[in-house]
Amino acid sequence: MPWPMAFPRAHCGMAPPSDRENKSKLTQFLLALLLFLTLHIIPAIPAIRAHLIGLAGRRIYLLVYSVVSLLLLGWVFHAAMQLEFVPLWDPAAWQAWVPLVLTPLAMALLLAGLSSPNPVSVTLRGTTAEPGAVTAITRHPVLWGFALWAGSHLVPNGDVRSLLLFGSFFAFALLGIWMTERRARRRLGEQWNAITLATSVVPFRALLTRRARLRVDGPLISGILGSAALTAWLLLGGHAALFNADPLVLTTL
Repeated sequence: MPWPMAFPRAHCGMAPPSDRENKSKLTQFLLALLLFLTLHIIPAIPAIRAHLIGLAGRRIYLLVYSVVSLLLLGWVFHAAMQLEFVPLWDPAAWQAWVPLVLTPLAMALLLAGLSSPNPVSVTLRGTTAEPGAVTAITRHPVLWGFALWAGSHLVPNGDVRSLLLFGSFFAFALLGIWMTERRARRRLGEQWNAITLATSVVPFRALLTRRARLRVDGPLISGILGSAALTAWLLLGGHAALFNADPLVLTTL
């Protein structure tokens, strides 16, 4: 059975790359990954972020930060696609269903989280307004969105380069949740107890235990609609165009 790759095989029909070429490509990938992760670690330190916003202004800071993040993410994926394909486990049709189910949820959490006020975790909005409705699902919607996207893509992509790529993103997101929890607890002081009583780290836990009430607001609706639109585009050819893999076809292999 042919491997259902998320990335095209490199050097198909050509001579295999030399060890020197492989090392060079691995170095480029690790450098791109390191820069991407560093970009998200350093500005997450409150003092550094406040200094950068003070220098450039909030809008310019967010614009530059978003553009640079997208460029670095594109470099990471491009570098990963150049790595030699080394399989680790055999493919199965059920594996493709994992990202099909979890990625729409991940994108909804990510989009809603970025556009919702959140005093605890990552957001493009302020932290002083009432927390957005998505925080009733989890107080770390952006980080969980990233973790669910990366973790779900590990399952159907059983090769070394995918493990390096998605595994790094998955571990980074989970580490980010832990670090953000510690910083928020110190920064918020007495407010922390009130926030934790009505929210949860694990998605849907506060709702299932009735510590939080499900509500709807503009960012949550926009996140769900944006996720639906992106999912439709990816399934209708966008994913195949970007990564040479059709998710729906992979469910039938």
